[in-house]
Amino acid sequence: MAAQFRSYVWDPALIVAQMVLLQAGYYSSLGLWLALLGTLGSTGPSLQQVFSDEILGFSTPPGRLSMMAFILNALTCALGLLYFIRRGKQCLDFTVTVHFFHLVGCWIYNSRFPSTLTWWLVHVVCTALMAAIGEYLCMRIELREIPLNSAPKSNV
Repeated sequence: MAAQFRSYVWDPALIVAQMVLLQAGYYSSLGLWLALLGTLGSTGPSLQQVFSDEILGFSTPPGRLSMMAFILNALTCALGLLYFIRRGKQCLDFTVTVHFFHLVGCWIYNSRFPSTLTWWLVHVVCTALMAAIGEYLCMRIELREIPLNSAPKSNV
């Protein structure tokens, strides 16, 4: 069997650990964004802002702040993809997984499937942003030149 540049071994423990880490980072950074933006609107973060599909909207200030927090969270989580996943090919997979688990969490919290158009639009945009920016950042790291000579150069 020929040697490969990178060998990939199926490691389910690593994949599960990355998913748990990314999901925890998703909710942690979302909570931070909601807290920071809540100071602008004088509201504190709540589970309602995270999981309710009815709060997202353009008509109320808390709805607009929540939408802004979700979009900023997508940018923050793209950095999480860079630091925790480090593979451009896997960014879309992990992004969709994070948002799928968030959908399940919203379904459980509300005891019904999310049905508002605004909720779906915000999460589709956030999924696209997180995957595209995360993949771009990871590809920049992957496409760096590989140094072949580690010895210092000498001027002769």
